[in-house]
Amino acid sequence: MSGATNISQYSRYNAKVARSRATSEPAWIRWALIGVSLAFLTLFLFVPLAAVFTEAFRKGYEVYLNALIEPDALSAIKLTLIAAGIALPLNLVFGVSAAWAIAKFEFRGKSVLITLIDLPFAVSPVIAGLIYVLIFGLQGWFGEWMSEHDFKVIFAIPGIVLATIFVTFPFIARELIPLMQAQGKDEEEAGLVLGASGWQVFWKVTLPNIKWGLLYGIILTNARAMGEFGAVSVVSGHIRGLTNTMPLHVEILYNEYNYAAAFAVASLLALLALVTLALKSFIEWQTARQASDNEKRTEE
Repeated sequence: MSGATNISQYSRYNAKVARSRATSEPAWIRWALIGVSLAFLTLFLFVPLAAVFTEAFRKGYEVYLNALIEPDALSAIKLTLIAAGIALPLNLVFGVSAAWAIAKFEFRGKSVLITLIDLPFAVSPVIAGLIYVLIFGLQGWFGEWMSEHDFKVIFAIPGIVLATIFVTFPFIARELIPLMQAQGKDEEEAGLVLGASGWQVFWKVTLPNIKWGLLYGIILTNARAMGEFGAVSVVSGHIRGLTNTMPLHVEILYNEYNYAAAFAVASLLALLALVTLALKSFIEWQTARQASDNEKRTEE
């Protein structure tokens, strides 16, 4: 018995040594790669962020605050929050349902469903906006009927919400599918054998196992919803104070040469992006920590 244990420990040691040799490089290569990465980040991330905040505060805090509390800016912020607030829970339900079905069940059309989930990644957001115009616009398939019933989708909040949902619905599903596939079905099947209902299995077994991946998908979805420009631009009509989201409001201000106000609203979007990045890093750390704990328990 002790001989087998010694052989197992020796095999693990050899595996660690092999991994160490495979991933070790000369110091100059490591520093060169780090330098290239930092230079790229400085040029394409740190400098643009610094420029946004510098331009936003160039004329002082009073001008900055006035740009954010101006009625059209408040309307753009409100509309952005509304669109994200509606799209996020709907994408949450869809993402969890689709991931659960794909990871836990076998059915016809499974590959087709996976392909359709990836569709927004392949289709330009502008094309997505045009699709909704062709369907719900005044000259579209349902345009005449909606006009008769005084119901507007295009150039109104419903169209903005639909466009936001389209461009964001893959994120939660795509984050959960590989995670749930890697976890397998053993724990859920054990719960069912012990007499738990489907909902009990979901709340007590599935959800705790996917919570960090789910939060990661929610953060990515919310970030994309608040920052979406192309699809929303097509369906919004750019009606100032009514159908402009924050990115559209920034574009209008910039085109009017109102740079201080444009960069002030842009800085708010940048701040949301930084908060999203911090939350993303925290969740990645928690996910890695959970995976490490699971690996330790497996070895024990």
